[in-house]
Amino acid sequence: MTETPIILTTHGADETMALGERMGRVLEPGDVLALVGQLGAGKTYLVKGVAKGLGVANERAVNSPTFVLVNEYTGRAAIHHLDAYRLGSSDELLDLGFEEMCADESIAIVEWADRTPDAIPSRALWIHIDVVGDTDRRLRLRTQNTSLMKRLIDSGLTSVADA
Repeated sequence: MTETPIILTTHGADETMALGERMGRVLEPGDVLALVGQLGAGKTYLVKGVAKGLGVANERAVNSPTFVLVNEYTGRAAIHHLDAYRLGSSDELLDLGFEEMCADESIAIVEWADRTPDAIPSRALWIHIDVVGDTDRRLRLRTQNTSLMKRLIDSGLTSVADA
């Protein structure tokens, strides 16, 4: 992981989605997002924004895949949106074909990634979302993927509260 994470604060679901949209604009096929946060932290709102930034025409179609486990969307690249909440192990995530979903031609996003850490590739961008107020969220972004971190920083995502 990077020594210093990018730390961002959002003030409501709209700002969380806007931050996700900015992130989505710089994501490339092969990128993996690993989302961590308590129930109601805003993981799915972030994914809605990422999907919009990746060119998904209707971000309202983006929903948490809690019961279906995997949703797929089409944007600039194939997007695989997974929810590991109900999985019992990393092996169960791999049994869903997760390694193939992380292929170079698609983007994988895993909610509740902390439940299946052994399956998450080392190049993933880990995003920890903490509830710090009624609508405020603090997001900590860390990755070993220097290319992705550079793209995020070059896009203007830095340690600022007005992301």
